[in-house]
Amino acid sequence: MPIEILMPALSPTMTEGKLARWLKGEGDAVSSGDVIAEIETDKATMEVESVEDGVLGKIVIAGGTENVKVNSLIGVLLEDGESADAVNDLKASSVSETVPQQAEPEATVSAAPVSAAPAPIANGKSGDRIFISPLAKRIAADKGIDLKSLKGSGPRGRIVKADVENYAPMVGTSVGAAPAAASVAPQQSMTLEPHSMMRKTIARRLTESKQSVPHFYLTVDCELDKLLALRKEVNASVEAENKISVNDLVVKACGKALKDVPMANVSWTDEGLQVYSSADVAVAVAIDGGLITPVVKGAHALSLTALSAATKDLIKRARAGKLMPEEYETGTFSLSNLGMFGIKNFQAIINPPQACILAVGAGEQRPVVKDGKLEVATVMTCTLSVDHRAVDGAIGAEFLAAFKKAIESPLTLLI
Repeated sequence: MPIEILMPALSPTMTEGKLARWLKGEGDAVSSGDVIAEIETDKATMEVESVEDGVLGKIVIAGGTENVKVNSLIGVLLEDGESADAVNDLKASSVSETVPQQAEPEATVSAAPVSAAPAPIANGKSGDRIFISPLAKRIAADKGIDLKSLKGSGPRGRIVKADVENYAPMVGTSVGAAPAAASVAPQQSMTLEPHSMMRKTIARRLTESKQSVPHFYLTVDCELDKLLALRKEVNASVEAENKISVNDLVVKACGKALKDVPMANVSWTDEGLQVYSSADVAVAVAIDGGLITPVVKGAHALSLTALSAATKDLIKRARAGKLMPEEYETGTFSLSNLGMFGIKNFQAIINPPQACILAVGAGEQRPVVKDGKLEVATVMTCTLSVDHRAVDGAIGAEFLAAFKKAIESPLTLLI
């Protein structure tokens, strides 16, 4: 009998996704293990493999369709000897319906009350009525354009957005008079970029975080000179592909601080406080269209070279969209480093269910006072965003003290 191909759940939290494209067409032979489609989640594009042999008898959901519910029918695989007629036996109730975009609704602007039935429309006008879309009306009002001067190009002469955006007023002249000078401002143009699944998810999760998680913030300055000297010494003794970055050292310092202050390595739940035994540091990485947080698991226990190699691999695959869900959904703590962009100080938004995220700024030379003397040191500002339900101020301060100690006494990161 026909085999249903259902929209897979690629992560425990996935409820819907985008069927990016089919790699097989109707009538194509399919073997077990063949990649038949690509599914775009909020974080990556994943390949879907067939678990059976057969022929792709029917594509139910077309490639490029968004908001396809998990476990809804997307296609049908026919077994050997079955005809395409068998597809008709499937119940349509399992098919995920998509809602087509609605056309721009029509609105009318009345210059005076109209009691008679409207006459046939020409150029967007019927008597004193002007037929115009709401969006076009709003743009015209912003630009100060008289609606009566517009000519509609929409259905039955309706005025649409393009008519307003392309409108250029005519400069009139009177007989015997010199032409009036007029300065026409350049027309503003814009394009609408549809939201990706990733951008929609980022917007939803961060909005929920700021609305439901009581944030508070703690800031500390860390001197980097000893850490930079250690990095230089380590990199002088390793191959180019094994060189460590400042960010690697910061990730390691986060892992060490979380082990020193385990009550900062927690998550809030209504049933109780989840305390994690492993410091799994999620590192924010900018990719096309959004942000992803690949997780350096066991950052406290990894050597610097192993941590650096793991981080490089995660970042490379994150930017290629090849991470598996367990590689970006399982962190216990997050790190966001904008120092490479020259940002001095910022506050990051917590990524639930985690309770903390550390925002790291640029290292820069600043005047500092040591033993009553003014000196110059390389300093970076770090701000910890904390979920006050799970972590109190004293615990957050203990974590930052442990982190600062690890940064300023970097030999402890080698132990």
